[in-house]
Amino acid sequence: MQHLLRSKIIHCILILSICPFIGFSQSRYAGLNLEDHDSKLYHFGINLGMNKSHFSFTHHPQFLTQDSVTVIESLNSTGINLAWLVNLNLSNHFDIRTFPLNLTFTEKAFEYALTYPDAPAGENKLTTKKVQSITLSLPIQVKFSSDRIDNFKVYTIAGIKFDYDMASNAGKKNAEDIIKLNPFDYSVEGGIGFHLYFPYFVLTPELKVSWGLSNLHSRDQSLKFSSNIDKINSRMISFSLTVE
Repeated sequence: MQHLLRSKIIHCILILSICPFIGFSQSRYAGLNLEDHDSKLYHFGINLGMNKSHFSFTHHPQFLTQDSVTVIESLNSTGINLAWLVNLNLSNHFDIRTFPLNLTFTEKAFEYALTYPDAPAGENKLTTKKVQSITLSLPIQVKFSSDRIDNFKVYTIAGIKFDYDMASNAGKKNAEDIIKLNPFDYSVEGGIGFHLYFPYFVLTPELKVSWGLSNLHSRDQSLKFSSNIDKINSRMISFSLTVE
C-alpha cells in the first residue's frame, strides 16, 4: 500500500511546482503587494489542509510462532488539518512559528490476512481494523526564507511537534478495542512552502512531512491483532493552504 503514499507525495509536489508560476504570473500584472508584511514582528493566519497518514510498525517475535495471522499491512488514510498560525519574525530570513490551535482528524487502519477468521465476529480472510484519531498538536518550527522576488517567496521549515490524541483508547479495558494506542506522541517535521503576496492577504501553499518518534502501541498479549505487533510509529504527509 505504500505506492499510494508515494502517489500522494508526487501529486503534492506537482501542485507545489505550479505555485511559482502562479506567483510570477500575478506579480507581472500588479505592483508590489503588502510591502511591509515581512517587516512586522508577528504574523497570524488560518491554516486548512489535507493529510495522508499511516502507521510504520514492527512485528512482534510472536508473529513468527503463530499461524492465525499471516500478513499485516498498514493502510494509508486521508484526513484534514485545521490550525491557527502564529509567526514570530526574527530577521529577514529566519522566523519561529507555531500553531497553538492545531487539530488533525485521521483514521488509520491495519489490514490482516487471517487463517481462521471468526465469522460470527465479522472477520473475513482479509480483515481491516480502523483506529480513529482526533489529535491536538503543538508544533514549534524554524523557518528559513529566501529573498522576496516581487510577490513571491519560497521557504523551508524544520521543527518538532508534540501530539495528544483525544480519541486514544489506551485506557479502555473492553476487548472491542483491538489495537490500543497511547495518547502522547512527538515527531520531527520538515517541509517546503511558498508565499504568494496578493493586495489584501498572503496565500501560502505548503508541503510537510512528519515522522513520529514515540512508540504508540499499548500492546495487549491477549488479543491476536495487538499481540502480533510490537512498535507503532506515526507517519504523515500534509498539504495545506494558509491565509495571512
